[in-house]
Amino acid sequence: MEKALQMYEAFAGSSTIRQLRMLGRRLEGKRIVQVNSTREGGGVAEILAWMVPLMRDLGIDASWEVISGAQDFYAVTKAIHNGLQGFPVSISQKGWATYHATNTANAETLRPSLEDADIVVIHDPQPAPLLQLCEGRRGKWVWRAHIDISHPYLPVWKTLRPIVKGYDASIFSMPQFALPLPHPQYLIAPSIDPLSEKNRDLPAEELEAVRAEFGLDPARPLLVQISRFDRFKDPLGVIDAYRLVKRVQPVQLVLAGGGATDDPEGAEVLEEVMAAAKGDPDIHVLLLPPDAHRTVNALQRLADVVIQKSLREGFGLTVTEGLWKGKPVIGGNAGGIRRQIVDYHTGFLVSTPEGAAHRIRFLLYHREKMKAMGEKAREFVRENFLLTRHLREYFILFHSILSGSNEPRIYV
Repeated sequence: MEKALQMYEAFAGSSTIRQLRMLGRRLEGKRIVQVNSTREGGGVAEILAWMVPLMRDLGIDASWEVISGAQDFYAVTKAIHNGLQGFPVSISQKGWATYHATNTANAETLRPSLEDADIVVIHDPQPAPLLQLCEGRRGKWVWRAHIDISHPYLPVWKTLRPIVKGYDASIFSMPQFALPLPHPQYLIAPSIDPLSEKNRDLPAEELEAVRAEFGLDPARPLLVQISRFDRFKDPLGVIDAYRLVKRVQPVQLVLAGGGATDDPEGAEVLEEVMAAAKGDPDIHVLLLPPDAHRTVNALQRLADVVIQKSLREGFGLTVTEGLWKGKPVIGGNAGGIRRQIVDYHTGFLVSTPEGAAHRIRFLLYHREKMKAMGEKAREFVRENFLLTRHLREYFILFHSILSGSNEPRIYV
């Protein structure tokens, strides 16, 4: 269901909605196209699922295109993703040729739509070469990097940089991620939709139904991490932390997530997690379908402690979701998680399984402190990470680049 902007007034206030309508009027009739590599699975798809309809609600001619490719293409783009996050990877000339050939094939289909747009936003490395393949483009092009590229593996960045430097602007989630590029760079954090199936309030009977469905014991504390099965999410480290806690207190752990069409490593990581959890009935490893948003919502609300122990993280919307549900989150001291978890206030930042276990025990022992941190966490998201703020910053960026601003500096 496409939601109207007015539905968010209860969360953001009437003045914010008026401001967005004013900014939107100046873009009315403009053709804005967003491009990524998957329609479902992952934070980018979730953001575009609300952003495009809300832009349309404001009279903007907004659309969302998705590139497609074979498994060898996604294997290469996953390697590029890992390399940009600092992992040393080896990508052959054949791999880079596959990357460009797949984008060339997609350009044949997408070119009429992209070349006619006033603004094109390309998300992450997968469709980045489309810029060079649309020589007849008339509008402005923006590259949006969602991942932590603060310390990229240089052979990968040296190959990708000539591809993205030709964009009119780029967007990063944090200043630490911005790398030297000859165009304006904007800092825009991701956000959540408070009215989505994943974030709206749920009735108590639905929560209890989910608890029963997965055999969760209401008498014992529940630890929950929701994420793709990805090594950078460190699910094995979460299991280690859980086992340390279990030595002194009976607890349960849920590791739940799904896959994405552009992430071919998920099945392999899931097998590793299943092997590590084997024989422990209190570890629940759940492979959820892409549309299991209400189940994810319920699991986060049932949790005593939400965990996101990532080793690298562009932002981590699962952190935002947990905070929104009034849970202090224990997160890896990495990337965009640092922007959300205010240590000792909205949760705890940790670097090791031992550190995570220590903070879990602290929260379970200090229930009043846990409750107070959870209330502060929800308000922190309301003030900083709801979609109305995100949309406003996108509109400001669009106005800026359409007005001809091209000074190579970082805009906050």
